[in-house]
Amino acid sequence: MFVDPHDAGPDDESAVQDTLEYLESLPQLAGNDTFSFACHPEVSCFNACCRDLNMPLSPYDVLRLRQGLGMDSTTFIKEYTVIEQYPNSGFPVLFLKMKDSIEQECPFLSEEGCSVYENRSAACRTYPLGRATHLDENGTVIEQFVVVKEDHCKGFDEAKQWTATEWLKDQGLDEYNYFADRYMSIISRFIDTDLELTQKRVQMALLAFYQLDHFKGFMEDMNLMDRVNVPEERREKIMNDEKERLLFAMEWMELILFGTSTTLSHSS
Repeated sequence: MFVDPHDAGPDDESAVQDTLEYLESLPQLAGNDTFSFACHPEVSCFNACCRDLNMPLSPYDVLRLRQGLGMDSTTFIKEYTVIEQYPNSGFPVLFLKMKDSIEQECPFLSEEGCSVYENRSAACRTYPLGRATHLDENGTVIEQFVVVKEDHCKGFDEAKQWTATEWLKDQGLDEYNYFADRYMSIISRFIDTDLELTQKRVQMALLAFYQLDHFKGFMEDMNLMDRVNVPEERREKIMNDEKERLLFAMEWMELILFGTSTTLSHSS
């Protein structure tokens, strides 16, 4: 599944299809293929790509951004996002809310560049690559990459050479992609069923994936940890570490939706 922050959001299915067809028409970046790119203040188009975006935020994106900003999830979601739903599945997806101005700048853009650079989203980190993923017959995530070369971008005139693997490592994408792939795997699995995502479960997914601070209170109120088999040492990590809680939320949602999870089970 390609995700391009410079194109349509999931509320416009025809635009999404156009985006997919465009990205899939680009040459794939194989194994050791390289591309030239660098982005820094000396590049003439610096910050030009931080405007007029439809940028999806994964659950891990939201976690990193709001932690970096020191915000609770309710305030962050209200101030910085628009809540939409993925087509074909109904799962929630948050989009970054651009500034209400002529150029519709990213709300985190400053004269010096990105003010949240250490916690910037996966879409920002991946650019100028487009990343496609699909599951093989064994459920393994298969990656494919293309170079998204936009006319305004002068970063491609820089001498630095990268392979896709080198770029992802340099941009610190391992955890971002891991959690994004876990979420998309749940959605893909759901689409392959005849199940319906009720509004109640949409709200539960929003709570569990994007509001981890409030999900903790839900877990305590529902005695959730006593309803599933989780080792005692991991329980403490889940309750005290939101990244571990996000992983648990994904396992728990699998259990709720499908009755089974590869890593979690109901207590007897």
